[in-house]
Amino acid sequence: MSNFTVERLSFSTLTELPNSWQNTDYRALLQKMNFEGADAVSEAELKEMCLMSFTDLEPREAAEVVLGYLFPEQLTSGQVENLSHQMLTEKLWEENPEMPLHKGFYQGTQLLHDAFNGTFPATKAVEFQVKCTTENPAELDVFATEPAAPLLRLLAQGLPDNALLNRLFSTQLAGTEFVEAKSILWQLKETEKTANSVVFDVVGSANWLEDFKYADEYAATTHADAVAAEEE
Repeated sequence: MSNFTVERLSFSTLTELPNSWQNTDYRALLQKMNFEGADAVSEAELKEMCLMSFTDLEPREAAEVVLGYLFPEQLTSGQVENLSHQMLTEKLWEENPEMPLHKGFYQGTQLLHDAFNGTFPATKAVEFQVKCTTENPAELDVFATEPAAPLLRLLAQGLPDNALLNRLFSTQLAGTEFVEAKSILWQLKETEKTANSVVFDVVGSANWLEDFKYADEYAATTHADAVAAEEE
């Protein structure tokens, strides 16, 4: 078990995930919609042209295009059709049982929400920086292989006991296998490191992590997943 002092350095609310859509994505989506001259559209106009092209379709049809683009291997055509209906009313990035798809559901809904002026559910994510400090520099090795699980175990201790994360994943937080951690921390980047501390930039769904805005500085313990420890 590794002991840390955890400090929230910043916290903000997002509607769009940083760098989640690139110009190459907008161009590819235009091509999927059979937009003539997609290769000739200037980079400055790509996003606007993509959003406008969506509105030439019915919202459900646009959702099928986006889901088919995001999940070409993961979803069958039948699943895409069913989910395109659900996407109009449900927050799939929170409610769908397939957690590895949550980040993509968020990205897709956000883009369609922008295109159709709120026909799709509004998206909400959070971004924050958190500093983890230890008196024993060797304990930073807990983040060496797969940092998502040990970091999430630290973050959970800064949330209320009744927070969704603590209620639904108590077994994984206490245990040695937390494969869902990567599906909860959508973007995780180490931004600073010293001999005895590390700073992470974290992006994830407000559904799991919004209450971390109330965290200040606290002591917490963590451990790596057993599989990650074996790989070191």
